[in-house]
Amino acid sequence: MPRGSAALTNARREEIIKACKELYRTMSFKDITIKEIANYTSFTRPSIYNYFETKEEIFLAILQGEYELWVEELNGVIAGNDSLSRQQTAQALAASLERRELLLKLMSMNHYDMEANSRMESLVEFKKAYGASIDAVDRLIRKFVEDVDSEEFIYNFFPFIYGIYPYAVVTEKQKEAMKTAGVNYRYHTIYELAYNCAIKLLQRN
Repeated sequence: MPRGSAALTNARREEIIKACKELYRTMSFKDITIKEIANYTSFTRPSIYNYFETKEEIFLAILQGEYELWVEELNGVIAGNDSLSRQQTAQALAASLERRELLLKLMSMNHYDMEANSRMESLVEFKKAYGASIDAVDRLIRKFVEDVDSEEFIYNFFPFIYGIYPYAVVTEKQKEAMKTAGVNYRYHTIYELAYNCAIKLLQRN
């Protein structure tokens, strides 16, 4: 890590992360390289390695930031409401995920590679953000739906949300292939999928 103030280091890391996020809007994970990222920043390719050792480590930082934003929103729901019905709790969860499309995309597509090719210190910081999301959902359920086992809810809901993105975000090519293959499939939004799962889990006694 280069010498300098923590604020400067964080600003440089954020510039790299922002460039990678912009590229990911139009390019695949596979096609994005450190060289491509450097072209969108004020850094040379070698200087990026002062902040991130691999492309996967940059993506892991993006995923960490998305988890932190999700936790911030969930904490707002918890602090801003004295009570919520089961339906309202499911709605709040679904709405929070609907606003985190990038989180769901990264969850479903590149999670293993990001973790496997990142330094332990980066992985630990990411796991803190991931753990905070579990804690936030746990506190949400415990506060508003007391007769539901929050641990059981988490063990069912978190694996489910890892698969939401491919069902909700479908390209025209994929739609055409499904049509040609004769597969009768109804497409759902992120909100619909998350809400339907959450409300079913919350109705268990």
